[in-house]
Amino acid sequence: MKAIFFQLLLISIIFAMVVAGCYVFLPEGQRKRFAGIKDIKDQIISPHVYPYLILAGFIYLLMKSQVIFSMQSKMIYFPQLAQYILLLEGSKVSYFQMVIDPVLTYISAFIYLCGFSYLLVFTFLLLIITKQYKVLQEYSIAFILTYLVAFPFYIFTPVKVTGYSLPNVMPLLYDLDPIVREGLAVVDPLQDNCFPSLHAALSIMAMLIIVFRTDFKRFKIFAVALTLTIQFTIFYLGIHWITDFIAGMVLGCFSYYVATRYGQHIASRIPLLGNNK
Repeated sequence: MKAIFFQLLLISIIFAMVVAGCYVFLPEGQRKRFAGIKDIKDQIISPHVYPYLILAGFIYLLMKSQVIFSMQSKMIYFPQLAQYILLLEGSKVSYFQMVIDPVLTYISAFIYLCGFSYLLVFTFLLLIITKQYKVLQEYSIAFILTYLVAFPFYIFTPVKVTGYSLPNVMPLLYDLDPIVREGLAVVDPLQDNCFPSLHAALSIMAMLIIVFRTDFKRFKIFAVALTLTIQFTIFYLGIHWITDFIAGMVLGCFSYYVATRYGQHIASRIPLLGNNK
């Protein structure tokens, strides 16, 4: 019950942030057009958009199946990666917790949980509202590719969060509140979905799309600042290793490159997207 409440609370906060973002980042003319509910509905069911919503649903189901796989006691996996990471970098990530402040912890948790989701969701909606369908295609392909590459690592090479691996790093996010802990357990019950960091990969990918494929000047500045802040939170909150971040950064850049260079070719090979031009 607490986990459901936590998820509903997050959704409500992100929805409010999206509405606010429309008034802050959308040009005035497009903002007025977006004000109509019918216009929103028409754009969502557009053949330029709904295939990507279907694929996003598939990724959501894949994420849910990940939890099932990770809970199988007989699952064959290779935990040595966690040992190699520990040998490689030791406890260097503990430097990010040299100064721990309750206010900083709550702000970091908000950015990690809500800011990250907002960046991904609002970018998707922004491209729909402004009818930038080619960029939407690139963004969706990059998002899907990022998760598909990361998925087998989470299943076969689990890496525990730093807060539960290093004695000098505190799991600040998980100790914030029992509701937060239970909510996080829904998607990562064993706290071992670390390598590569999806927070790093997806936020960097979204930032690259926004900066290099759109003309929203204010949102570009905001996206860069938010993405940089997200990278800090993954270390400060006791979640990711430096190796996780580097792998996530490489994955995000790789997905962006593939999607922007070969997006049209990839889309033509997928039946659902074949006629979505």
